[in-house]
Amino acid sequence: MGDGVRRGRIALATVGGGTMLLALVACGAPPWAQGDGRATASPAPSASVVPVPEPVSNDLSSGSTQKQVTAGAIAATVDYWSTLPMDRWTATALKPVSISMVTTVTPDDGQKVYLQRATMTAVPGNASQSFSPLAPQTDQGNPPGYLVLSPYSYSQTFNVGEVPADATFVTMQFTYEFLLQTTPTSSEFAKQTASDTITVAITRDAASPAG
Repeated sequence: MGDGVRRGRIALATVGGGTMLLALVACGAPPWAQGDGRATASPAPSASVVPVPEPVSNDLSSGSTQKQVTAGAIAATVDYWSTLPMDRWTATALKPVSISMVTTVTPDDGQKVYLQRATMTAVPGNASQSFSPLAPQTDQGNPPGYLVLSPYSYSQTFNVGEVPADATFVTMQFTYEFLLQTTPTSSEFAKQTASDTITVAITRDAASPAG
């Protein structure tokens, strides 16, 4: 039948010289055609969107990193590394971070530079939040401190303890407090402070449930 057009067909029969109307048959649109006669298609199911986690930066991904920090006239070169492989930096592991430092001073008039105190504070976090920092770790030398003017250097290892299971990285905040001789023969010092940070990714422990 035509779209939306109703048509009829009449059957006639002759009985005893007369004509009898036998039937009136009407045709219409099929039940699946509604409105303008077009079939309504079911909407396609929407595909679920799976969020892709953002990559976590890792300053020790190559095994070590070197940073330059300054404090007034003092310029420090600091190397950071870990003896623990990166795939073992899990939330529950004891994670060591070692540093080695040497300084120069400008202008160099012969005065010495000492590292009075080095402090490391570890702050775990993930893409959506920062967790409470771990207890700070401090290394303090006897006055006036550790001689760090080149060619003398300072080395130390700090440890990052257990972090929350939801943490995907830990940022280590370092504070370096220096004492600079005012003159080569002086017993007076000027205090200068520098800060630095490095971030290391946390590897999910195979025994931990997926987040």
